[in-house]
Amino acid sequence: MNSALEEVKKKMEKSLKNFKEELSHIRTGRASIALLEAIKVDCYGTKMPIPQIATVNVVEGKMLVIQPWDINLVKEIEKAIQKSDLGINPTSDGKTIKLIMPPLTEERRKELIKVASKLAEEARIAIRNIRRDVLEKFKTAKKKGEISEDDYLQLEKKVQKLTDEYIEKINTALKEKEKEILAP
Repeated sequence: MNSALEEVKKKMEKSLKNFKEELSHIRTGRASIALLEAIKVDCYGTKMPIPQIATVNVVEGKMLVIQPWDINLVKEIEKAIQKSDLGINPTSDGKTIKLIMPPLTEERRKELIKVASKLAEEARIAIRNIRRDVLEKFKTAKKKGEISEDDYLQLEKKVQKLTDEYIEKINTALKEKEKEILAP
């Protein structure tokens, strides 16, 4: 049954990783290349994230400079940024695109914290669902006589401990993101 616990840990780790990745796409007052990873650009017949088709640099913490490897993609990148929910208008000189991060309003900060909180709750639910599924497997094994009542109770405690641990990691990541959003 240790392999089942390892599987549970892998699934919870994956849920945590997905949550942290989703958080990285939420804009704060600082410029971050991660903001552009969720924006897909039509190029060469497929949709690709901006960092895969251009060099992206953070300048002075408040500006992103995008230099496409193919100059013909400048207009497509601009369109993709304008269609995204970043809320930033790109400026271009025909070769590079600049994104200046405007300071967040208090209202926008509150909205972003709500979005982050919603993502955190979804991640917590995913963790709890993993716990529920594995406990069902253990109950079935107990009913079939594959594991004893004592083994079941030990496994239940271990799964609960993992669940608590990963929910705490989600809460910690959320608090860090809230600090980022609220930072001037």
